[in-house]
Amino acid sequence: MTRLHMVRHGPTHARTMVGWSDLPADLSDTAALARLADHLPEAAVVVSSDLSRARDTADAVQRDRDRLPHQPALREINFGAWELRGFREIEAEDPERIRAYWESPGDIRPPGGESWHEVCARVDGAIDALIAEHAGRDIVVVAHFGVILTQVQRAMRVDATVAFGHKIDNLSVTEIHCAADPWQVRLINHIP
Repeated sequence: MTRLHMVRHGPTHARTMVGWSDLPADLSDTAALARLADHLPEAAVVVSSDLSRARDTADAVQRDRDRLPHQPALREINFGAWELRGFREIEAEDPERIRAYWESPGDIRPPGGESWHEVCARVDGAIDALIAEHAGRDIVVVAHFGVILTQVQRAMRVDATVAFGHKIDNLSVTEIHCAADPWQVRLINHIP
């Protein structure tokens, strides 16, 4: 059985929608990073998004674990024209679209960005490839809020609205066991 240990990167402290922008993570809480590294399986392989906030978090918890190449397909949601803008600013400009995007995730996309279904397809493909290549292993995936929720939705077989109801804190672990079928979510938003 393959186990995914999905870790959300360290905080950026941004108060805007941060998707593909390469903002750095605040990794100053070395005690939290040490607890996280201690919690993760020693024999796991580690992979991250190619964005620095995920890469640097992966570096901080890697220790002696094997590191895989960074995966652009594990990036956060592409918010397009909404990138680095606050919800209220966007709501004042395009209230129907932004509400629909978060309240009824699916085919609605930000201008120039990705729909929830597109994010799921991108991430599912990357996760499937990792599982095929490292079958039966523990895989630490250091990524983003949206990436983690795609796999929570997939494993729980729920709609996106239910998946979005889960909190995913920075430096938390969501553990998913990927046996044949069905996948099982063992932990969501666990802070070691």
